[in-house]
Amino acid sequence: MCSGKTTIGRLVARELGLEFHDCDQDLEKITGASVNLIFDVEGEIGFRERETQLLRNISEMKGLLIATGGGVVTRAENRKLLRRSGLVVWLKTTVHQQIERLNHDKSRPLLQTPDREAILQKLARERDPLYRKVADLIFSSPNRNKRFSAKTLCKQIRNHWERESPGENRAQH
Repeated sequence: MCSGKTTIGRLVARELGLEFHDCDQDLEKITGASVNLIFDVEGEIGFRERETQLLRNISEMKGLLIATGGGVVTRAENRKLLRRSGLVVWLKTTVHQQIERLNHDKSRPLLQTPDREAILQKLARERDPLYRKVADLIFSSPNRNKRFSAKTLCKQIRNHWERESPGENRAQH
C-alpha cells in the first residue's frame, strides 16, 4: 500500500513497451463501483474473490505490467498465478513511509481506523513474508523522485531478464 505501484508502474510500463494494468482500477471499470463500495457491500472476502478472478484473466495475457492491490498475496491462488505469469517485483516500503504518503488519504478500506500505524504494522507482519516468497525482485521504494525510481527499476528488470534469458526480448512475455 502506497509503495508507488501505480505511479512507478505506469512509468516502467511505458519505458519497457508494456501495456499497464492497475487491478484496482480495472475492477472499478468492470463493476462500475469503487473499491471502497465493493468492500462495504461484499466485504474483504468478496473483494478478494473479484481480485482473484481478474488476476486469472489478465495473467494469461502477454506484454503487460500489472499493478496488483497490496493484499493480492494473501491468497495462495494469487501467489501461484503471479509466479506462473512472469517477473514479480515487490515495491517494498516502510510503514513510516506509508504513514507519510497516506497522511491525507481517506480512501483505503483497511485503514478506516484511528490507529493506521497499528494496522499497517500488522499488515506488514502478515504480508511481507508472502511478498518475499513470491518476488523475483525486491525494489525499495524510498521517498525519492518517481521518474528516477522508475528508471532504476527498469535497469534492474532488464538486468534480471538478461540473466534469466540472455538475448531474449522479455517485453513480449
